[in-house]
Amino acid sequence: MNRIFLLPVEVPSLLRSALLLLCLLSLSLVAVAQETATVCLQCHSAQTGRGGKAVQPWKTSIHAANGISCHDCHGGDPKDAANAMSPARGFLGVPKETGIPAFCGRCHVGIREDYLQSAHGRALGKGGPTCVTCHGSHEIEKVTLELINEKSCSRCHPYERAAKIKAAMEKTEQQIVGIEGRLDRFKGEGVDTETADKSLFAIRNTYHRLFHEVNTARVTSESSKLQGELARLDQSLQKVAEQRAKRKIAGTFVVAGALVAALLFHLVRKTYD
Repeated sequence: MNRIFLLPVEVPSLLRSALLLLCLLSLSLVAVAQETATVCLQCHSAQTGRGGKAVQPWKTSIHAANGISCHDCHGGDPKDAANAMSPARGFLGVPKETGIPAFCGRCHVGIREDYLQSAHGRALGKGGPTCVTCHGSHEIEKVTLELINEKSCSRCHPYERAAKIKAAMEKTEQQIVGIEGRLDRFKGEGVDTETADKSLFAIRNTYHRLFHEVNTARVTSESSKLQGELARLDQSLQKVAEQRAKRKIAGTFVVAGALVAALLFHLVRKTYD
């Protein structure tokens, strides 16, 4: 039933307008929420036990944060409850263990290739880990070096080799974070960073591909190369920073000189007056 809210006559018109706008905004947000709630979520959220088990972990995942919902992975029709799980509508369901890399690899193409070429991938179907072993099935976290940890890795093998890989990659990540911060400051100051951005983008992509490489010697070697490239990029940015600092100092002297000249001119003119 529709409700009509009557505002007292003495309420200022501006306040009435603000209240009306707030009501309309609330209704719009409700409408948006209803549109984005797929039938998959509506159905599984109401279930207990296994059926509803995936919903809450998904809500806190990096997938949910980026708008990736049930149908983006499992297929089906997210707007039609009767056909939500219809193969004719592209429903895929849950993949078998050996099919998980291909399932996730529809979006993560490069990562799938890296995984399959690694020792982990070569052990697929023979007791080796799949994507969900390390990343989870619905509670997907943002990929960071923290995913390489003793608790996770020691489930299958000693942590020693993984620790060496993590140590080799940590320095690279620290350099990347430092350069990202400097580029952000430059952008805030209006500096053109396009060339440096492209260089960092390429280096970061190569770095990310090492996450699924479990060959310690290769990770160490590649990390050393990347650290050298990052050091050179950082040096070039340092030169830009030094040049800007010199220009600021020169500008300060110019302004100071102009002020002194103006003061002297004023004193001379006052003397003659």
